[in-house]
Amino acid sequence: MNSAQFDDKTSALTTWMTLLERGIRVAVSIIDPFPIKTPRPAMTTTTVEQVDPATLKKVIVAAAIGNFVEWFDFAVYGFLATTIALQFFPSGDSSAALLKTFAVFAVAFAFRPLGGIFFGMLGDRIGRKKTLAMTILLMAGATTLIGLLPTYAAIGVMAPVLLTIIRCAQGFSAGGEYAGACAYLMEHAPRTQRAWYGSFVPVSTFSAFAAAAVVAYALESFLSTEAMGNWGWRLPFLIAAPLGLVGLYLRWMLDETPAFQAVAQEHAVAHSPLKDTLRHHAAAMCCLGAFVSLTALSFYMFTTYFATYLQVAGGLSRATALLVSLIALAFAAALCPLAGAYSDRVGRRVTMATACILLMVVVIPSFLMASSGSFIASIIGVMLLAVGAVLCGVVTAALLSETFPTRTRYTASAITYNMAYTLFGGTAPLVATWLISMTGSNLSPAFYLIAVAALAMAGGMALPETSKISLHDVPVAGEEPVVGSIA
Repeated sequence: MNSAQFDDKTSALTTWMTLLERGIRVAVSIIDPFPIKTPRPAMTTTTVEQVDPATLKKVIVAAAIGNFVEWFDFAVYGFLATTIALQFFPSGDSSAALLKTFAVFAVAFAFRPLGGIFFGMLGDRIGRKKTLAMTILLMAGATTLIGLLPTYAAIGVMAPVLLTIIRCAQGFSAGGEYAGACAYLMEHAPRTQRAWYGSFVPVSTFSAFAAAAVVAYALESFLSTEAMGNWGWRLPFLIAAPLGLVGLYLRWMLDETPAFQAVAQEHAVAHSPLKDTLRHHAAAMCCLGAFVSLTALSFYMFTTYFATYLQVAGGLSRATALLVSLIALAFAAALCPLAGAYSDRVGRRVTMATACILLMVVVIPSFLMASSGSFIASIIGVMLLAVGAVLCGVVTAALLSETFPTRTRYTASAITYNMAYTLFGGTAPLVATWLISMTGSNLSPAFYLIAVAALAMAGGMALPETSKISLHDVPVAGEEPVVGSIA
């Protein structure tokens, strides 16, 4: 590439960033036309506020419920993919219909990084509370609309078109949900227990998958095929409406985080969060993204791919594979707080190293046991993989907030998280299936996970220890710290 071409591409990127920044500013002026104006404190240091336990409980519920809605919808769509395919993509080839259903899912997944950029910048401009209220409203509304959509038989080709548009809206809103929920919770949590409190966000993720599995299994067990096709598949999506309203109420009734309030009081809110993020934190984003790639891959291997692997490689029935997954998901949800306590005790770097080494050691035995055809061995195999996935998920929830300063925390963490999940999480089932077809070995996905774990170890060990830093940082004289201060 010559210098002229490089300059053209740099100019195009700068123009795109400028237009995006202007779009965010327009959104800010509509959503929050009257900026926060508070007296500047006499001192330039921030007093770390202690949040009372009752408020912390409300913060945990408010942060977790939106995440639950997001992953419940994700899991239900996967569990009911066969039924949805018949309703929206009828054809003589059931495989083609199913492929189109998953294609819609993939397209929606591609919108997550865009949502991460948009809502991340918004959250660093107007605050976490208002932004998270928007994400849960959009997500719950879109999920409810799926449950109300007319099928192909009623409106023809418009049915799959509307399904695709709504799924894209879900993906867009989901891009701002997880990182924002983590930031909101972490900025309220005590410094010495951030991972423990943050672990309840992953708890809601695993609980959502378990709830979706129970609902899907119950519907398929108690409803006829005709009833399931006519109205049964709609019920799980309609559940999102009351959950979303409850989550919106809880989030709206709570205050903004102490950390963001401190930044607002200092008039240090970022005017160009994306530009500041890329200028000051690109290296940290790459290192953290390398570790989050393992979080994403192990999570999707455990929650999504293994149910199929148990049937294909292990010869288990669909009902038995679903039961194994359900037991493992309940185990993972219960394990999260313990993993959080462990991370708070030993630090983030030790936790990352433990997760990487553990997954590299147990993944091959896990796959071997899962392919044995034995019910008990399958449960143990999936649980082994779950331990590593839980450690990754819990420490990631803490690192997303601890690695970046308050004024660009939402933007940097949302971009890092969503890019890693899109590249390594969304592709996990496809890559695993392709590896088996190319190599003929059922263990090839295990070696793929080992390779990504090595990459994650390198990225994670390049990050500083952050378990004891303060998230109540206020930039001084316009400087942008790499992470929060120790003070």
